[in-house]
Amino acid sequence: MASTSDTTASNGSTPEDPESASTRRGRVRLRRAAVMAVPATAVAAGLMILTAQGALGVQFAISGMPFTVTATDLDGTGFEQFGGLDNMAEGSSNAGDTGGQVLIVTSAIRSATLTKLCQSVDLGGTNLLITAGSGSEKVQASHLTTDSTELSGDASFDNIEIGNDAGTLDKAGVQGPKGVFSQQADTVHIGNLRQTNYATTAAVFKLPGLKLRFSDQGC
Repeated sequence: MASTSDTTASNGSTPEDPESASTRRGRVRLRRAAVMAVPATAVAAGLMILTAQGALGVQFAISGMPFTVTATDLDGTGFEQFGGLDNMAEGSSNAGDTGGQVLIVTSAIRSATLTKLCQSVDLGGTNLLITAGSGSEKVQASHLTTDSTELSGDASFDNIEIGNDAGTLDKAGVQGPKGVFSQQADTVHIGNLRQTNYATTAAVFKLPGLKLRFSDQGC
């Protein structure tokens, strides 16, 4: 029969120090917490990057109510333009016979200034009117995107590229669907700008002299 000492030796282990075991458990919990935090951090960082690039801006559900935007001058650095589809919320009363989709042209500008900005929405009998940048300070926007069905004005571009694949654009930090016709330029100037838009987004939008009111006339 083996003695008590023989039994202890054959098991190959000694009683564990409670304090040491607690320390190891604490380290395991910390490692697990760190691993769980990584995906959340990555998702948050990814969302911030996408928002800054304007990639999320062209994906929200539109109301289906067009609005007019005008400016006497728009100057931008980093310009891109490509086609796409905007979608209304399911069951929208503005869907009509289009299935809730609107064919649009997305214009993306990395940095823009606008003089005498006007935006109006026809509410049926009255217009919601917004104006800004009519004084010495201009409207400023970064990572600006607009989804338009009509755009007019007197335009000039520097180093324009026409016929790019929208999935390869790199001037404004936004990429469109692969296989879609697009164009981009280092800079853009549009005088007497007029747009019919369904969506506008910007990472930063500064509106000096902002006025919001109801009016019998739009922009």
